[in-house]
Amino acid sequence: MAKQKQPDLSATVIKRSEQFRDRWTTFGEHSGILELSEQLTPAQLKAFEPLKSYDENFLKKISPDISLATWKKDAVLYEEGSYIDIAFYVVEGLLSVRAPSLQFRAEQARPIFDAERTMVSPLSTSREKAPDKSGSKSLDMTVFQEQVSHSKPGVSEVTFLATMDINVTGGETITLGAGSFAGELGASIGWPQAATAKTLSACKLLQIRMPALKLMKRKSAELKTRIDKLYRDNALLFQLQSSPLFEGCDKEFLRELKDRVELISCDSNETIATEGDQVDCLYLVRSGFIKLSQNLERGPLVVTYLSKGMTLGETELLVDGVTTWRLTAQSVEHAELVKLSRADFNALIQRYPDVKNRLWRSAVARIKEAGHGKKDIRHSQFLDTALKEGLIQGNSVLVIDLDTCTRCDDCVRACADTHDGIPRFVREGSKYENLLITRACYHCRDPVCLVGCPTGAIRRASVGDIVEIDDALCIGCMACANNCPYDAITMRETGTTWPDDALPSALRGKDRLIATKCDLCNSTGHDPACVSSCPHGSAFRVGQVDEFFKLLS
Repeated sequence: MAKQKQPDLSATVIKRSEQFRDRWTTFGEHSGILELSEQLTPAQLKAFEPLKSYDENFLKKISPDISLATWKKDAVLYEEGSYIDIAFYVVEGLLSVRAPSLQFRAEQARPIFDAERTMVSPLSTSREKAPDKSGSKSLDMTVFQEQVSHSKPGVSEVTFLATMDINVTGGETITLGAGSFAGELGASIGWPQAATAKTLSACKLLQIRMPALKLMKRKSAELKTRIDKLYRDNALLFQLQSSPLFEGCDKEFLRELKDRVELISCDSNETIATEGDQVDCLYLVRSGFIKLSQNLERGPLVVTYLSKGMTLGETELLVDGVTTWRLTAQSVEHAELVKLSRADFNALIQRYPDVKNRLWRSAVARIKEAGHGKKDIRHSQFLDTALKEGLIQGNSVLVIDLDTCTRCDDCVRACADTHDGIPRFVREGSKYENLLITRACYHCRDPVCLVGCPTGAIRRASVGDIVEIDDALCIGCMACANNCPYDAITMRETGTTWPDDALPSALRGKDRLIATKCDLCNSTGHDPACVSSCPHGSAFRVGQVDEFFKLLS
């Protein structure tokens, strides 16, 4: 019998090596890192305790997203309020972890709710609002990332941000040694972090990026249990307290509840509930978006969606005689849910009548939305497109009515005049009927551009839903531009080079690039120039799906 020819894997190996370099080049320029490994083989990865149980093929798959780094003593590893997509495993050395105040931790644990789609203010009420041509929108999102001071007068060194998730009492400092795992909670669900840490000695850290961590979590029940426990211990109680659903509930009740709920992680397009199946629980969305659809004779019809902080199942559990799901629920991308059993749900509404009333209002709004979607097929079709194109992420999306736009470019010129001759958006993009969705920052509810910025240059502005870039902190690494799924961040040349004392040292002598994006004219004191300068009233800033729909011809 002829020997079977083995496939040539050289191209795959080269591709994985390129992926590894691409993922870690920027991170390797951090001033706190003394050495960064080449891509580790499966045999090398198996030498580390968290990876021992995984098979060789799986480790090959995730290897581009894992590195081994040596950090110098007294390097700042993590700061509170930051976003990053890396979990750290301490191989050698000691870390010092200091938590901020309990008040700060409570604020950071709050979800960034979609203010128009919580149970307290359901979507049905927002249909009465017309798009705001001035571009200004109510900035009443529940809470936002508190800004961290990144520089001090006379100090040129850049502070590098990362993430930390650990149970530390406010103001307390603890020490972590070899075998400790840090950051896996934030890397899994993308919340801003609530602790600051630095190295007490030279440290060797295994660094695992979000894509690998999610795969590891789904493949290992042990790792999922660990991350879920971290979430219960460190964040869940605060988030339950801050949720509109549990407003008025006493802390002891919620403390008992947090230990009983089930934590659910969903991949993209995963079915959470199926229309017609038995219903026995309530879901609370803690991250991501959930699409709700209903089967009609002509096929499934999207009727609405859920976002962070909203609930699923209140209609079915409250209405007498309803025992099955009325809608099918699917995750749009990765989503994280809290599952509350029917028994705990019944105990909740019996003990707290106000919670029951809020759930009834939410249930009624949900029924109205479903009815509205079935009557207006065009609205349902647009909602499906909005979910696929990411419009539901946007707090302020720049759209242009092509029926009235004369292509005069006054909007672009006004933007450039406001920002030192450099426009912050491009008048092109996706089209839907008469609307042009421009290549301008959406100011997303869950901005992935913030993940992995090594200096904290890109961040939420103090006014809330505006995402801005601090030129003084930007090192031109392109992490935010590469992360943005809507191609809304561009790199511009400054015409200068980095000085000889620049940090990280790898920047010295190189051309200086700056990431540039729309900031809603935040620092100018006036409304967005793109909107206010349009002579035909064709430009709009839109923050709700129904506002988009009203602009369609």
